[in-house]
Amino acid sequence: MPFVNWLKRHLVVIAGLLTLAYLLLPNVIVTVFSFNQPKGRFNYEWQRFSTDAWQDPCGVAGMCGSLSLSLQIALWATVGATILGTMIAFALVRYRFRARGAVSSLIFLPMAMPEVVMAASLLTLFLNMGAQLGFWTVLIAHIMFCLSFVVTAVKARVMSMDPRLEEAARDLYAGPVQTFLRVTLPIAAPGIAAGALLSFALSFDDFIITNFNAGSTVTFPMFVWGSAQRGTPVQINVIGTAMFLVAVLLVLVSMVVGNRRNKQKA
Repeated sequence: MPFVNWLKRHLVVIAGLLTLAYLLLPNVIVTVFSFNQPKGRFNYEWQRFSTDAWQDPCGVAGMCGSLSLSLQIALWATVGATILGTMIAFALVRYRFRARGAVSSLIFLPMAMPEVVMAASLLTLFLNMGAQLGFWTVLIAHIMFCLSFVVTAVKARVMSMDPRLEEAARDLYAGPVQTFLRVTLPIAAPGIAAGALLSFALSFDDFIITNFNAGSTVTFPMFVWGSAQRGTPVQINVIGTAMFLVAVLLVLVSMVVGNRRNKQKA
């Protein structure tokens, strides 16, 4: 019975740890197989420990080029979606205009729409416009489907803001620009940052919309998909592991910075 009581008290913690372990298991497998030296073309069975892939991560032709292209598209898509999404979020929260409810519904539509539908629609639009499929069509498509996620994140933050803080700044003779830069923007910054990070992750990881609108352009997800048909190089696991470690490092840094700020405020 003591074990049963202990289990009841810690059931939520145990369930959370098991869920976390389940979510991280693919990352662990990718990391382990990044040190593998397969005998054939496919890196699906463990053969022998080796660090050759880590010493030459760009050893596969075209892989680092596709990775660089994906990073460029994700970066510019994040910048475009964050700027447009932030302005749209402020407009939807702060201003009253006709069809405001319809605009809000349309903004969230891409989040509920299957990606293949949006990909086919964008491809039809680009073909009817006579646009040449490539870097720019992919970038426009990524900005369009990332926009909804930025608006959602920023809108939630703006709705929770206390308008009295901005009123207090104006009472202290701060102009509109000063009020926005010194009060509004710092308060909305966490929501903007969340939307930007989400946009970057979604853009870098996207395959379906990119595959429809890329033409001859090859991004990293498309390179991985194409390589899986012929043989999966170990360097793909190396790049995946490095990206995972960078993401974890960013989370840890943000936690440390947040804890220091909380201690300073206390």
